[in-house]
Amino acid sequence: MAAKLAALSHPARIDILQHLAGIDACCCKDVVERMHLAQSTISQHLKVLVDAGLVRVTSERQRSRYEADRAALAELSVAISSLLSSCAGHPSSQA
Repeated sequence: MAAKLAALSHPARIDILQHLAGIDACCCKDVVERMHLAQSTISQHLKVLVDAGLVRVTSERQRSRYEADRAALAELSVAISSLLSSCAGHPSSQA
């Protein structure tokens, strides 16, 4: 969970993930055009998201296609919810 949350610690990666979640898949160029950041910057952010297991990449001819890993995102959502619920509960009484 920590690696996935670390990948989400940059606002640009959150924006990229939200963009990917709203579409089936796209190439790096599509993200660059949307976000107006350098291609190398977007590539690095995508790599972080892929390495964290939040985004999947597939090769399609001479391009790489990126898509949100919805199953991994759902698992992370459950894990975060469980963690926060357990931390927000009342402390147990101590003897």
